[in-house]
Amino acid sequence: MAKRIVECVPNFSEGSDKRIIQAISDAGRGISGARVLGIEPDADYNRTVLTIAGEPEAVSEAAFRVIKAAFENIDMRTHQGEHPRIGAVDVCPFVPLEGVTMTDCANLSRELAIRVSDELGLCTFLYGAAATNPERELLSDLRRGQYESLEGRLSDGGPHLPDFGPLDWNENTARFGAVVIGARQILVAYNVNVDETDASASKIAGSLVRSTGRLLKKDDGRKTRIPGMLPMVQGMGLPLEAHGISQVSMNLRDVSITPMHIAFEAVRSIVKDHGVDTCGSELVGLVPLSAMIESGKWYANEGCTDEAELVAAAINGLGLDYLGPFSAKERIIEWALRTEESE
Repeated sequence: MAKRIVECVPNFSEGSDKRIIQAISDAGRGISGARVLGIEPDADYNRTVLTIAGEPEAVSEAAFRVIKAAFENIDMRTHQGEHPRIGAVDVCPFVPLEGVTMTDCANLSRELAIRVSDELGLCTFLYGAAATNPERELLSDLRRGQYESLEGRLSDGGPHLPDFGPLDWNENTARFGAVVIGARQILVAYNVNVDETDASASKIAGSLVRSTGRLLKKDDGRKTRIPGMLPMVQGMGLPLEAHGISQVSMNLRDVSITPMHIAFEAVRSIVKDHGVDTCGSELVGLVPLSAMIESGKWYANEGCTDEAELVAAAINGLGLDYLGPFSAKERIIEWALRTEESE
């Protein structure tokens, strides 16, 4: 019988408190058929990216337990962080890896969203391939205004009300906010480090590389938008105070269209025009082997075909170990699953 494997990547709104991070991450463990492959906290963003993979039903159960644990451990009324977020679990996407279709993942998303709203009394949104209409496909649209705008949205009747759960501002919603659950292709969360503290060049680069580009406004109120350089990319510049640098934080929504090395070299070119340079980059969560191979081909000697050498070239060329050691066996999805299965 063919394997059926999905990935789920809950992003929860705590990146500093080790006890809370451990409690929420542990909630996803101990479920037959699902494995927690990665736990990546970020204190600056005050956010942790959890990567779970395995059989669809088992992964969905793990995701539910993670959301429940976040509800029990995080109070959004006191939360602060650099990264946009709408709730204690900001986003929870399902990704088809093997023997599973996007429709399967959309169905998993809907079932989980209903369960979270019914059993926990929380607001849930559907996005991506699970969205109820095209205007609700983008995560950025659903969480516009972030947690702080949610009370007003509920009382005003929109825009973008939750798909399931309460439509009034109650104790549960005040504490948790809302969670956006959906289905998408593999997305690579990728940050390019910039050697500056104020993020001035980083913000410029972020606005130029992202697909939506820049919004221009005239004095008379008219608006127009200049498209960005890179397709299927979301991006913004942020300071990373803990390291004394800045970052262009990007979601590469289809890494086969915009590979990591293209994003990296585009940012490097822009910030150099403003007198600063890049200092490596950072992957958040896990990455498919194909993405590492593609970037490795750019940085390796021409004609190199060895998988391990191409991965090493990608790590070196992108500077993925600048902020800390990069373990390919733990950070590449296929290699991580292989390692887990052999233990």
